[in-house]
Amino acid sequence: MILKSMATLTIQDETATGGVLHRIELEVQQEMLTVRELIAQRVHQEVAAYNNRQSGIFHGLVQPTDSERVLNGFRMRQPKPIDAEQQLYKALEGFRQNGYFVLVNDRQVETLDEEVWLGAGATASFIKLTPLVGG
Repeated sequence: MILKSMATLTIQDETATGGVLHRIELEVQQEMLTVRELIAQRVHQEVAAYNNRQSGIFHGLVQPTDSERVLNGFRMRQPKPIDAEQQLYKALEGFRQNGYFVLVNDRQVETLDEEVWLGAGATASFIKLTPLVGG
């Protein structure tokens, strides 16, 4: 049996003018993923990281409901767990409605079902065009 090691994917959130807002490292187990799977893994990792500490600033693709935008992310008005499925729904809707676009290895992806290579050295940039509010 051959075990594949996980690759670390660097994800950057950028402004439309190229400014880097936030950078995260995402562990991916497969080298080929659909854009939908990439977004899902990212959102679930962000929500899990926040929910494990439930304090401070949430750094994520989508603004949670009942939060306010602050300099480096979003602050919950009342400390509570964030719903990953609501966040994922809003993130997928944001992609469909051109709230942001995604570059994988410097190439813009067009659809959620498009498969992308995310092996060693791969990069993904999420370019936000409008604020996204989620759950």
